[in-house]
Amino acid sequence: MERESMEFDVLVVGGGPAGLSAAIRIKQLAQEKGEDISVCLIEKGAEIGAHILSGAVMDPRALTELFPDWQAMGAPLNTAVSKDRVLFLSETGATEVPHWALPDTLKNEGNYIVSLGMVARWLGEQAEALGVEVYPGFAGAQLIHDADGRVKGVITGDMGLTRNGEPGPNFQPGMALHAKYTLFAEGCRGHLGKQLEEKFNLRDSADPQTYAIGIKELWEIKPEQFEQGLVLHSAGWPMSSDTYGGGFMYHYGENLVSIGFVVGLGYTNPHLSPFEEFQRYKTHPAIKRFFEGGKRLAYGARAIAAGGYQSLPKLTFPGGALIGDDAGFLNAARIKGSHAAIKSGMMAAEAAFEALLAGRAQDELTAYPAAYRQSWLHDELYVARNFKPYMSKGLWLGTLLYGIDQKLFGGKAPWTLPNTADHTKLRKAAECAPIAYPKPDGVLTFDRLSSVFLSNTNHEEDQPCHLTLKDATVPVKVNLAEFDAPEQRYCPAGVYEIVREEAGPRLQINAQNCVHCKTCDIKDPTQNIVWVVPQGGEGPIYQQM
Repeated sequence: MERESMEFDVLVVGGGPAGLSAAIRIKQLAQEKGEDISVCLIEKGAEIGAHILSGAVMDPRALTELFPDWQAMGAPLNTAVSKDRVLFLSETGATEVPHWALPDTLKNEGNYIVSLGMVARWLGEQAEALGVEVYPGFAGAQLIHDADGRVKGVITGDMGLTRNGEPGPNFQPGMALHAKYTLFAEGCRGHLGKQLEEKFNLRDSADPQTYAIGIKELWEIKPEQFEQGLVLHSAGWPMSSDTYGGGFMYHYGENLVSIGFVVGLGYTNPHLSPFEEFQRYKTHPAIKRFFEGGKRLAYGARAIAAGGYQSLPKLTFPGGALIGDDAGFLNAARIKGSHAAIKSGMMAAEAAFEALLAGRAQDELTAYPAAYRQSWLHDELYVARNFKPYMSKGLWLGTLLYGIDQKLFGGKAPWTLPNTADHTKLRKAAECAPIAYPKPDGVLTFDRLSSVFLSNTNHEEDQPCHLTLKDATVPVKVNLAEFDAPEQRYCPAGVYEIVREEAGPRLQINAQNCVHCKTCDIKDPTQNIVWVVPQGGEGPIYQQM
């Protein structure tokens, strides 16, 4: 197929904090040195910030390095954390952990409660002001390699294909975007990042990445229930003690509350539904009281790369690098990743700029991992490296072990525990107790479809399904027969449905509901589901998430 092409010095795939910070940093350096460096950034969402979802409590450290005067520039970090609370929940009770007993990773003095989507939009404005060519609505669909196998850019997704993959009446072929260096910032479980890890064996010296799913709602609550700057985290109920997970609630802005629930995708019971666990969480007396008389404004979900230090892949390959959550730069112990994403993007940008000044192209940016190893980000991830392996041992033992690790060893205990892949951990349905979830009341608790409506998700139905199956027989022969079709429950958007017909059961994929969380690609027990990008500009449009 003949495609138009464009040439750039640097191409950034993904318009989240990592990608935008990388693009900004290159332009800053070019401006300082009087160099003309062309930078293009593409983003699969309809606009910058459309696919950004996080809690979020933000550590401003990296942002301050990128923009020392970010406050004067109007960055949307407006609510300073005023109070930390950590609760251990039983079904009806709550025990609060004294502040002095909290590990440093759960203390948030100096941090801010933000809408990360709004932060991304602000970063997008700064990038454009510096001369970055920003193109939302364009998905990076395919890698481009040169004759020696080096990455030389990406092809954006074709538009207007029919469901069977043929050009429709409005067909437009994707463009070939060529670059001397390409930085991949697709977020957690990146579609192209997965391919790069496989082609260049980037995981040969790393543990498997481990993940969680985070499900979030935005509420407007009554002023008398609002506590400006409150950060509340919880563990325990409704999860069983052997399953990693917990809740969060952040008060910010004008009577706005972000409430969400995180479930580690290493859970073993295939009957578990992260979405339903979140709905149950809101009914706990210690949580419910905040939402009486309130209004739910938005909903969303996304996967979280939680493996940390020992699950980071090799960061570079000929022609580019992985940054942000495409690599796994998130500190699960701190429940934060945006500062790490920004810092990783800056370090990769500095390495790329240095290479361009030296006249290099499409080689390995070895200065990037070298800078990471000398950075505060490396030190931060190192001291928290055993958090996820500890928590895989159960809530109580994991909490005790992590507390000892932090209080006695300062995170520098002489051992590093391994991570294991989430999809290997599901037990057979017959070995596990079913879970009876209450019906939603439509006031505090809700169903999936009314929730997806609030995410503003949209996909053109007459296009190739972006949720692909390696083997179409596996969903019934394996997933249904052995695991009771867990994709019906781990998907937070009602995408997967077992339809029972006279000829037998079949899996129906309602791809138009997909919020791009990637959980199916991660948790499918046989790794038969492969998430690929749909047309650019589709999926959710998160406004304040």
